[in-house]
Amino acid sequence: MNVSMRQLRAFLAVAHHRHFRRAAEALHLTQPAVSRLIADLEAELDVRLFDRSTREVVPTEAGRYLEQAAARVLDELDGVLTHVRTQSDPLRGRVRLAAVPTLSAGLVPPCIARCAIDHPAIEIILRDQNQAQVLDAVRGGEVDFGLTVEPATPEEFDTETILRDPFRVVCRADHPFASQRHVSWTRLGHEPLILLDYASGSRRLIDAAFAARGIPMQVTLEVGHPHTAFRMVEAGLGVTVTPALSLDALRPGLVAVNVSPEVVREVTLLRRRARSLSPPAQTVWNAFRDVALTLA
Repeated sequence: MNVSMRQLRAFLAVAHHRHFRRAAEALHLTQPAVSRLIADLEAELDVRLFDRSTREVVPTEAGRYLEQAAARVLDELDGVLTHVRTQSDPLRGRVRLAAVPTLSAGLVPPCIARCAIDHPAIEIILRDQNQAQVLDAVRGGEVDFGLTVEPATPEEFDTETILRDPFRVVCRADHPFASQRHVSWTRLGHEPLILLDYASGSRRLIDAAFAARGIPMQVTLEVGHPHTAFRMVEAGLGVTVTPALSLDALRPGLVAVNVSPEVVREVTLLRRRARSLSPPAQTVWNAFRDVALTLA
């Protein structure tokens, strides 16, 4: 039997994403290449691994069995190969991490820059993803660790909170809020709000801040990224509530104001529970902690 690791990794990607195109994107391959790998694997095993339709790809019973077994075997093999590879230089290797967009823009760049200076033999691969995708990537072993906002299911992960990031109101310079040192949540209840959608880990916290005070929300627009929210504010469509770490992208003509009482989000590193990190990954994890201390 001649089954390759490339075929098995392609199979696991398709089984995880339930979609050939998304699997190809995750593997940095073309869709025809992934389809060929799956076809060759099915031919070699003489069994159909997926039921295909126009809307999704679902593993067959044989496919589900192979998915569980192959994921376990490849995970163990990756650990063995990583250990062997780092024997000559424990701080040489590739570290894969996933981070939510506001952290990718605000916290990840200085960390990668520090690692490039202090540990040039470590290669860092970043996935800029929403909260749910980061959790899935960590859960599925696609990355070494993730950088998120208060994961909703911490019992699945080993976590470390490294920073408390306060929320701010962003408005135009000609808005009445711009001259204030603090704006209350109550006053925000009278404003048209431009907020991140529910793919963001911050949105749940913002909703909870309003709900805890019994303040109705006038959400006029939901967007996927703080940069988009800032442009909408710039156009005079409302104000936004955003984490302080996103303010590096603030454009001229916009003003950030403190919210009273202060509400923060906890920036959290997480990895799969009871799974130790490789020496390079642990080094990058520690670098995030050190960089966060300089921002606290």
